Amino acid sequence: MNFKLKDIVPQLITVLAVVLVFSFFTYNAQINMENRGIDFGYGFLSQESSFDVQFSLIEYDGSHSYFRAYLVGLLNTILVSVIGIIIATILGVIVGIARLSPNYLINKFAAFYVEFFRNIPLLLQIFFWYFAALRALPLPQDAEAMFGVFFLTIKGLYVPAFIWQNFNIFFYSITAAIISIIVIRAHAKRVQENQGKQIPVFLISIGLIFIFPLLSFLIGGVKLSFEVPVLKQLATTSFIYEGGVSLPPELIALTLSLSLYTATFIAECVRAGIQGVGKGQKEAAASIGLTPNQVLKLVIMPQALRIIIPPTTNQYLNLTKNSSLAAAIAYPDLVLVFAGTALMQTGKAIEIVSITMFTYLTLSISISILMNWYNKKIAIQEK
Repeated sequence: MNFKLKDIVPQLITVLAVVLVFSFFTYNAQINMENRGIDFGYGFLSQESSFDVQFSLIEYDGSHSYFRAYLVGLLNTILVSVIGIIIATILGVIVGIARLSPNYLINKFAAFYVEFFRNIPLLLQIFFWYFAALRALPLPQDAEAMFGVFFLTIKGLYVPAFIWQNFNIFFYSITAAIISIIVIRAHAKRVQENQGKQIPVFLISIGLIFIFPLLSFLIGGVKLSFEVPVLKQLATTSFIYEGGVSLPPELIALTLSLSLYTATFIAECVRAGIQGVGKGQKEAAASIGLTPNQVLKLVIMPQALRIIIPPTTNQYLNLTKNSSLAAAIAYPDLVLVFAGTALMQTGKAIEIVSITMFTYLTLSISISILMNWYNKKIAIQEK
């Protein structure tokens, strides 16, 4: 009984201290707000926002509510975070492997990239891409088409838009392909464990990814067309592209900065993970006739991932939180739209800041849960 009290009492004291501190600040905030005649509540979320946003993934204008403005900022934050994580991961893996290359030029170039981009403040990199690199691009009327359909101008990147007919059938075909791949992978794993036979899962998966969507076009009635951007003249000296999809320069600059900066840290995680695999295992794999690529794919990377995943998770979290620097170049993310413009209009500082903080906390915890699940899945199972 005494042993249990020794374990419980410190925890109870800690919880009580946290509750008291939280209650103290809450009480003080309530008293100060009452003295200033400030009302507390989240009813403002249903009020008309009365401001526009230059870039939105959903329909929005000034007649929509503050909650709609919050969704616009949230989706824009998720968009740049997801794109940044994908690009940073691909680039980080490539650079991390390149840093271990026996080729002198490749090795030194990868090392230069890491040391250059990780030692320049992220905010300065954002400023460089936005105010220097992208501002040097041509005006819409002077831009030359890339591959005949892409236009990179000072006002952003214009790309063709996909126009689908019977998209739901195409979506079902992709879903069916993914389910089939999961089933085949599970079956191949059982066959390998029980019979020692290897099924070419990768080749089968590639085939299914192509076959199912192809069938949706051939027999499912799915049709795909493209809407190419077209240059339109608005005034005597004002031109703009209509049609297609427009990516604003703020999104491009922010994505490039976050990706290039975070990729340097991911590259170091990859390098450390690969070097953490014993040299004897690499030599043993080479001694049985495996090529360097096979050694990397079949022996090194499966073991290195257990070292790479935990620190890489931190970099994903940092990238997501660093996206809040978007306000510096007026990219309409959650901080600029909601914790900026909406806060200035309503004066609901406590409510808006608390919502913003809780949103970033939720995004970070979601990434952590996903990465921890994957890390646990690839961990060595002791029997």
